[in-house]
Amino acid sequence: MSSTHLSSSSAGEPPRIVVLGSLNMDIVLRVPHAPAAGETLLGRSVAHIPGGKGANQAVSCAREGGRVAMIGCVGNDAHGRALREALTQDGIDTTSLRTDGAEPTGTALILVEDGGQNRIVIVPGANAQVEIDEAALRQQLQGAAFLVTQFETPMDQVAGAISVAHDAGCKVLLNPSPVQPIAEPLWPCIDTLVVNEIEAHALCGQAADSPQEAALAGQALRAKGVARVVVTLGARGAVAIDADGARHHPAPKVKAVDTTAAGDTFLGALAVALSEGQSFDEAVRLGIRAAALCIQQPGAQPSIPQRDAVLHSPMPPDWIAL
Repeated sequence: MSSTHLSSSSAGEPPRIVVLGSLNMDIVLRVPHAPAAGETLLGRSVAHIPGGKGANQAVSCAREGGRVAMIGCVGNDAHGRALREALTQDGIDTTSLRTDGAEPTGTALILVEDGGQNRIVIVPGANAQVEIDEAALRQQLQGAAFLVTQFETPMDQVAGAISVAHDAGCKVLLNPSPVQPIAEPLWPCIDTLVVNEIEAHALCGQAADSPQEAALAGQALRAKGVARVVVTLGARGAVAIDADGARHHPAPKVKAVDTTAAGDTFLGALAVALSEGQSFDEAVRLGIRAAALCIQQPGAQPSIPQRDAVLHSPMPPDWIAL
């Protein structure tokens, strides 16, 4: 077991991280419960909040102290301008954030129940128009610690970016969500894979509903060529799997208000900690602490905590070898 405490900064420049991914305007409806088929329900409130897995992960990386560049696409509309401005306020480089004149900005309709659980429908819009300029990406990745990406933008572009990063010697941190098959040649190009129970099961066929099952699923995913795997288990924490085996990292007990962006928050904290040279287990623990703070606040990006808040949050229980 380990109880290593994390420092608030590391020597040298903040790590550079390039994020390729989606940007959505989240239309958040708070409801007592999700409506059944044919049911009309009175909602409690509606809000427009910047989101999208790519943008959320970029914001999490930035708030954890990373220097972040965002690659993506928004529409030429009010939502697109608001999303660009939100990233800029977090100090994120939006030079490679393209505006498409034909498609609207991506939109996510999110139903948040009183218990904190959410249901999400995404209309990709301009996210489907993301195109990678390989030469420009190669230049951006020089000196970067990670390329972070997900599957809310076209798969061929994501696959191309992963290949460019691997060839350029830049580590890839992949969150394959929403889950889709990964081409066999790409697996060895992935340094760190972050999946939830559903994604782990879909990618390897092994159930991952318990820490013990998650460890087996993680080993099956590592066998495809990935160096490190994290299987997130919600309120039960996460399982970290690498060449040294598998460890279950429990999560602190907190009251969930809204689980939107919890996984993205975890990933950003993990990416920055790994980029700073912290151990895999230390990075997972930091991610769990960040996600625990996130779910206690409503909304996507507004709920993503700053590094200082994470470092002053309660430490989770010590990890357990599986």
